[in-house]
Amino acid sequence: MLKRLSLVVAAAAVISGCYELQTAATGVTPTIGSEIALDVNDMGRVALGGQMGPEIAQIEGRLLQRDSSEYFVGVTLVHLLRGGEQVWSGEKIHVKSEFVTSVYEKKFSRGRSIALGSVGLAGVVALVTRSLLGSGAPDTPMTPVDTGHTQRRPRR
Repeated sequence: MLKRLSLVVAAAAVISGCYELQTAATGVTPTIGSEIALDVNDMGRVALGGQMGPEIAQIEGRLLQRDSSEYFVGVTLVHLLRGGEQVWSGEKIHVKSEFVTSVYEKKFSRGRSIALGSVGLAGVVALVTRSLLGSGAPDTPMTPVDTGHTQRRPRR
């Protein structure tokens, strides 16, 4: 049972992998439906402040539509200037291109995934080894042995 659970946890960690935000190449628009992040400039903070709050640093979400003048994003997370975050549930926001300083696309990170898989595998090996070799504790309680100072006598 423990082995199966360990293998399931390790497989889930490896399958899920790690993703990271990578700067989109200049002039290349991320594909519709991809996870993106947009760094917002001061003009964007002022314009979007009524909808999203005044301290927006970065908007994360799914790119729903894109044309030459704006991004249409289903927002999932907003990073604030002073380090906080706001979780959103896919609300749709129009962000003009002139409000954006940088565009990022969430992509699979091979290095991070390998590191996560290695840690998961090490954990599984530790659990399996511990279950095979035992925990070091005896299965039955030990009874004290007789010494020169004590003697055990049966009760009558």
